[in-house]
Amino acid sequence: MRSGGSIFSNIPPVTKNLIIINFIIWLFMMVAGSKIDLVALGGLHYFKASDFNPVQLLTYMFMHSTTDFAHILFNMFTLFMFGITLERVLGSARYLFYYLSCGIGAALVQELVWALTWEDMFVKMLANANANGVGFDTMRLAIQQAMFLNYLVTVGASGAIYGVLLAFGMIFPNMPLYIMFIPVPIKAKWMVIGYGVIELLIGLSNASDGVAHFAHLGGMIFGFLMIYIWKKQGVIHGGNRY
Repeated sequence: MRSGGSIFSNIPPVTKNLIIINFIIWLFMMVAGSKIDLVALGGLHYFKASDFNPVQLLTYMFMHSTTDFAHILFNMFTLFMFGITLERVLGSARYLFYYLSCGIGAALVQELVWALTWEDMFVKMLANANANGVGFDTMRLAIQQAMFLNYLVTVGASGAIYGVLLAFGMIFPNMPLYIMFIPVPIKAKWMVIGYGVIELLIGLSNASDGVAHFAHLGGMIFGFLMIYIWKKQGVIHGGNRY
């Protein structure tokens, strides 16, 4: 009789390795955090900031907050729950391309949001400083602006994860899912739409919760375009049997 193996050994390779890599980097950030500012190096910065590096479009999605374990736990749990099925449907190579593309797409959308809003945020910061009696001459203003631009930084796999959720909802739209605190199953397509609407509303509300809500939407937008094209090409098929 052949053994079924452990749960972890049955996870397809890309999903398994993404989870492992994310946790290894998170642990390294925990250990080296006091000596090396890894967020300054690999976190996604605004493209006009002095700390920006194009490689951050990729590296930021493998980094998570070391002060909030729920950040990496939620992302990796979601990847485990939905990535396994998605990788088996798309195939490992296409799935990896999709995952990374959603993460990069999320980063590009976040860059666009910063470009549209950073000046207003900076003006508000100056107004608060002036209200507290802190004046700025031209040189100090330039220094403060440079520091502010480097302050705009985000980390996390959430953009790619929201892309995974979007793909699952498009490929298996009628699959019933159970969500915490909701006693009845919800079809995958409604769950995805609900998440998208929530992220949009919170993003438009300018909530100061430290979450890049528009990056989440960016991952979903890029994911939608890829899955839509692949379905049109007949590369993948929907799971309407559920």
